[in-house]
Amino acid sequence: MILIIIMNACMQAQYLSKDPGYLNCKKKECKKHVKGSCEVRTCSASLSFHVVNFRTDIEFVLFAGGFATPCILKRSNNNLTFTNPKQPLYGHLSSIDSTATSMRVTWVSGDKAPQQLQYGHGKSKTSQVSTFTQKDMCSSILKSPAKDFGWHDPGFIHTAIMTGLNPSTTNSYTYGSDSSGWSEKITFKTPPAGGTDVVRFLAYGDMGKAPRDPSAEHYIQPGSLSVVKAMVDEVSSGNVDSVFHIGDISYATGFLVEWDYFLHLITPLASRVSYMTAIGNHERDYIGTGSVYATPDSGGECGVPYETYFQMPTQAKDKPWYSIEQGSVHFTVISTEHDWSQNSEQYEWMKNDMASVDRTRTPWLIFTGHRPMYSSVTGGILQNVDDDFVKAVEPLLLANKVDLALFGHVHNYERTCAVYQKECKALPTKDASGIDTYDNTNYSAPVHAVIGMAGFSLDQFPSQADEWSLVRKAEFGYVRVHATRNSLTIEYVNANTRKLEDNFQITKS
Repeated sequence: MILIIIMNACMQAQYLSKDPGYLNCKKKECKKHVKGSCEVRTCSASLSFHVVNFRTDIEFVLFAGGFATPCILKRSNNNLTFTNPKQPLYGHLSSIDSTATSMRVTWVSGDKAPQQLQYGHGKSKTSQVSTFTQKDMCSSILKSPAKDFGWHDPGFIHTAIMTGLNPSTTNSYTYGSDSSGWSEKITFKTPPAGGTDVVRFLAYGDMGKAPRDPSAEHYIQPGSLSVVKAMVDEVSSGNVDSVFHIGDISYATGFLVEWDYFLHLITPLASRVSYMTAIGNHERDYIGTGSVYATPDSGGECGVPYETYFQMPTQAKDKPWYSIEQGSVHFTVISTEHDWSQNSEQYEWMKNDMASVDRTRTPWLIFTGHRPMYSSVTGGILQNVDDDFVKAVEPLLLANKVDLALFGHVHNYERTCAVYQKECKALPTKDASGIDTYDNTNYSAPVHAVIGMAGFSLDQFPSQADEWSLVRKAEFGYVRVHATRNSLTIEYVNANTRKLEDNFQITKS
C-alpha cells in the first residue's frame, strides 16, 4: 500500500486509501496517449494533515512497501515553510508558591531574543530564555530516538513571572514582541491562596496527545482529545482553579516535535488556570542515567524537555519534587522515578514536608506521584506496583495522616478503601444522597485513587480483585475535586458522556 508522509523529524503518515476516491480511481489523468487512446492512466488522491507551527520546514514523501520495506517514489520539490517560525506560542501557566500572588507563564518561540509578558493594567516582565540541544539527550549503546532520528530543534522556551496578583481573581495577559508577533489576549484565573477555604481542581495522569487527522504516529493516546475538550468546557464555566497532571505528560518519548503537538493541545486549558505536573516514567526513565527503573521509557529525554517546558517550584534540576498549597489543601508532589528509598534525599524531603503541614491552615493532605501503591492490574515484566516503593513510602502516608493519594501509570480508574498494607482500615458509608463517605474525624488510613485514564489506551481489569479495591472503571476521563475545610468531594467524570462514573467524599468534623 502506498503512503504519503509528512516529515518533521517525527513523521505523520497516511495511506492514500484514506481518500475513498483513490480506491475507485475517481480522479483520473492520462499520462500517455498512443494513436488517440490512453495507454497510461494514473489515479490521484487528496489527503489533509493537521500541522502545528513547529518552526521547521515540511517535506512530503510518497512511498510504497509500507513501513517495513519502504521504497521512495517521489519527494516534494519545494518544502513548505511556516509564515512566522518565530511566532510565540503555547503559553501555559503554573504556580510558583502558595500565595497565589505570582504566576509563571511559559511559552515557545523560534526567537532567542527575550520577549515581553504584558498583564494587568500596563504591567510588563521580560522573559528568561532557555533551550536544550541534542547533546543534552541521553543514550546507550544503541542510540536513543532523542539522540538520533527523533530529534527536533525545540526552538526557545521563554518564561516570565507575573507578580502583584490577587488570589482567586480573573486577569489577562499577552506575550511576545513586535518583531516576532504577539499572542492573543488571554483571560486567566489565579488559584486560591493556601490556608483559605475552597479550591476546585481537576486531576489525571497519562494523557499524551492524538492526531487530529487520520495519520499514523509512533505513539497515539486515543482518549486525549475528548478529555481535553471536556476539561476546557469545565474551565470555561469558571469553576476550576487549577489542574494537576500526574506524570506521563506528552508521551513524546524521544520524538521531540511531539512536545509541540502536546503543548498545542493543552493551550486552551493550561493558558487559563495553573497547570501543575509531576514527572512520570515516560519523561525521565532511561538506562544508566540514575532513574530508579532502568527502562528506555523516556526515549532518551531523561527529564530535560519536561523540566524545561514545565518549570515547577522544585528545589533544583532533576529533583522534581515539590509541595504547594491551594485553599484548604496541601499537595505533596513526588517523583516515583527518582530515589525514594529510606534516607535518600527525596525520602527525607517528603518526610519533612508532610510532617511540617499545619492542619489548622490546610486540613487536607493530598499525596501525588506517578506509579501507584495499589492497582488490580499487575502489569508486564515490570510490575505496576513496586513493593519496595510501597514498603519505603507507605508508612510515611499513614504517619502523617494523608487523606488522599492520587496516582497514574495504570490506565484506568480505581478507588480503594482507607487502606494500609493491603488491609482495609475503614470502609466508607453512604450519606443521605447515597454517596460513599469516608469519615476522617477519627483517621484510619489514606484513600488511594489511580487516575491514569486521561488518554493512553485503557487497561482492562481482571475478573477478580482484592478486598481493598472498591471501584474499578476503564473509561476515558478525569477527576474533579472540590475541597472545603470540612470535606473533600471527588468525582470521576467520563469525558465522552460527561456523566459521573464514581463519586465519593472524605469528611472531617
